[in-house]
Amino acid sequence: MLLSLLLSLVGAVVPARLTFTAPPAWAPRAVTSMMRVSEFVLPKADGDLEDASLVIYFFGGTGGTVQANLDRWFGQIAQPDGRQTKNVATALSRLINGLSVTLVDARGTYVAEVTPGSPERFNKPGYRMRAAVIQTTGGPYFIKLMGPLNTIARWDKEYEVFLQTLNYK
Repeated sequence: MLLSLLLSLVGAVVPARLTFTAPPAWAPRAVTSMMRVSEFVLPKADGDLEDASLVIYFFGGTGGTVQANLDRWFGQIAQPDGRQTKNVATALSRLINGLSVTLVDARGTYVAEVTPGSPERFNKPGYRMRAAVIQTTGGPYFIKLMGPLNTIARWDKEYEVFLQTLNYK
């Protein structure tokens, strides 16, 4: 905030960025990569063994097409009956505060790479991913909420409220 004020006083242009308001119960954690804008821990629901995590990514204006990201996310969730996740997940687009946002909701076994490029994969049944691609004039932002089914369900309403706070200024 102070930096923005100082830059505006000297005539410098402050680049726009995605802004949002996270619910107070989401615990912020230190970002682990320059490509991560923010990270939050969403406390686990009764009966679940793990917390959920929400990460907001920005790759400097790149990051692939909306469809490429949807396909990658669908590949991170396997269906117990062998169906393709893209055939059972929901994906829809809507405007939020003037921003085009594509939303994904997928359930199944979390099978993403443990780290990018790693041959080791997670194997976590009973997981749910809620993800979003937010298109801005500076490039896309990506939100990925991942965790056990009950925990994600516990935070559904707060996630929807959080999405309504997205702005690009």
